[in-house]
Amino acid sequence: MTAENRVPKVLHCHSTFAAGGKEVRSVRLMNAFGKELEHTIVSGMPDQMGAKALIDRQVKVDFPQDFPSLTGSPTPWRLVTIAKALAGYDLILTYNWGAMDVVMAHTVFADALKLPPLVHHEDGFNEDEATELKTSRNFYRRAALWNTDRLVVPSQTLERIALKLWQQPRERVTRIPNGIDTAAFAHDAAPGALRVVKREGERWIGTLAGLRAVKQLPMLVEACAELPENWHCVILGEGPEKDAIRETAERLEVSHRVHLPGAVSDPASVIGLFDIFALSSRSEQFPLSVVEAMAAGLPVAAPDVGDVKAIVSEANRPFISVPGSASALAAMLGELAANPELRKEIGEANRERAKAQFDQSRMVDAYRKLYWGAMGRAD
Repeated sequence: MTAENRVPKVLHCHSTFAAGGKEVRSVRLMNAFGKELEHTIVSGMPDQMGAKALIDRQVKVDFPQDFPSLTGSPTPWRLVTIAKALAGYDLILTYNWGAMDVVMAHTVFADALKLPPLVHHEDGFNEDEATELKTSRNFYRRAALWNTDRLVVPSQTLERIALKLWQQPRERVTRIPNGIDTAAFAHDAAPGALRVVKREGERWIGTLAGLRAVKQLPMLVEACAELPENWHCVILGEGPEKDAIRETAERLEVSHRVHLPGAVSDPASVIGLFDIFALSSRSEQFPLSVVEAMAAGLPVAAPDVGDVKAIVSEANRPFISVPGSASALAAMLGELAANPELRKEIGEANRERAKAQFDQSRMVDAYRKLYWGAMGRAD
């Protein structure tokens, strides 16, 4: 097989490979590209590999155990060790702050070691940068991103940050909105797919999220606490905040109406069980879960963070509130809970917008053009 016909090898360096938004998107792209690419996946948190279960069997992928750690001080010796491990691939894909040392290693040693092109993806920030970006990290990002082929962001907010704070050239920054298989979310939900049963007469406010502090899920429990008894809060996901969520439910005496069934591998099979989709995050950029809820025909109640207000339909925008306020979120949930016709109207508007603007096919085409272009191959 000639070099031109050989299947390209792609190295993915993730901050974590838990089944969060950026990881799910990465897997969906891998599945869409199928046998056209071969993949190697490294996680900065080796114990966080939940997205592995979402990869199709047809996709050729490996998870090396001997790759240099993505965490640690960026000493010259550590950076050159990482840089040497980048050789032998056709494309390097890095994700978020947790992989920034890989980006720096590539920038410093790419020419000397003749390394392949690197495309970096930024999808948002952890708890330590949820309200304000750290100046030291901004400087580090500026330097590290100097030699990348492209910086990819999903949201208008991140695009502005990349151009202004990280001082990236306009031609190097590419915004690709997240997309989903909207048709899959139009199907009826599978009632037996969760470890909790939706009983007759119950209504569910639901969310899909990593159970991390930045998601402020105890605040969502607070916002749901004053709703009528038949309204339950269902939180799908795994993470370190599970105990804090349960403690809040116990304190407010609503434990019987707060459910934590765990993570789900196929959101399309369960999200239709919700009557309202809710977010409570302190920080978001372009949450896939909101688009999934829209495609399922649900109204969305959420704080005005990232691109959330721009994502939802015009009919839904009055239900995007000030961030960090349990009372504001509760008021919106209360209004939606009391008006089934309004929920239906907003849900239909969301469904149509998701189909028109955020179908997965558009996202896949954009990433294909980007990745194949970086490798110098015709797509």
